[in-house]
Amino acid sequence: MRIVVLVGGIGGARFLLGVRAYAREVGAEVTAVVNVGDDLYLHGLKVCPDLDSVMYTLGGGADPERGWGRVGETWTVKSELAAYGAEPAWFGLGDRDIATHLVRTTMLTGGYPLSAVTEALATRWQPGVRLLPATDDRLETHVVVDDPAGGQQAIHFQEWWVRHRAEIPTHRFVFVGAETAKPAPGVLDAIASADVVLVAPSNPVVSVAPVLAVPGLREAVTDGPAPVVGVSPIIGGAAVRGMADRCLAVVGVECSAAGVGGLYGSRSSGGLLDGWLVASEDAGAVVPDVTVRAVPLLMTDEAATAAMVRAALELL
Repeated sequence: MRIVVLVGGIGGARFLLGVRAYAREVGAEVTAVVNVGDDLYLHGLKVCPDLDSVMYTLGGGADPERGWGRVGETWTVKSELAAYGAEPAWFGLGDRDIATHLVRTTMLTGGYPLSAVTEALATRWQPGVRLLPATDDRLETHVVVDDPAGGQQAIHFQEWWVRHRAEIPTHRFVFVGAETAKPAPGVLDAIASADVVLVAPSNPVVSVAPVLAVPGLREAVTDGPAPVVGVSPIIGGAAVRGMADRCLAVVGVECSAAGVGGLYGSRSSGGLLDGWLVASEDAGAVVPDVTVRAVPLLMTDEAATAAMVRAALELL
């Protein structure tokens, strides 16, 4: 069995722990197609937050309390940069984390594509899942917000998310570079040969949408032979973590399991989903032309998450 997961963010990384556990039980192969819209350069280093969150989480090196970055992290370099007044001061890189970005940036500068760099980095962490960036090309999520002068301006998603905590007037999201990006090597082949495609309980607006914005990738999923089952990131009308509710508000979608399911839409009507797994609290959710099932969705541990994955596949 071959499973492809469209994924991004901390919740998506934790979901992959359950996918991997399930895959080991049944002897399945897993490929994760990971969002790169959060990527940016900081202090000359290429930072890939979602790829790193997935890699660290599956490799046992993620900080379980923060949910991001490295466990046992120290912040000497961050303190030194602050002493110099180096910007941006609102985004800190830990000392252990910086080593990853140094290796990545060196390889990228040497001409290796991001997919090859990711494969090389993963040899240390042994995630047990094939990790593929959605694209090797530049694709960044930018956010159009109010300008202090009275107009509008676009800022990088990370500035909107980390610096402003999504608390400034916001108009829309733009996936810069998406029009000319190409799926990374292996992505289309993985989708074409998949027995099922899972949409992780990631932020649908800024984690899943940038993946699907890569030309040819959405079509590969919707026109491919594999059924598509999504897992709701909303439980009882609220995001479990992060700020999916604020992102949904920007695009005019109700923060509910039915709202997100409707945003994805049914494959039979030109959308994405064949099946939609929602939380027990949302048992009444209806998404037209999509099979909906309600089960416990809190990822309290690996076993509970694997049970979610099993339930998603039983929808087929």
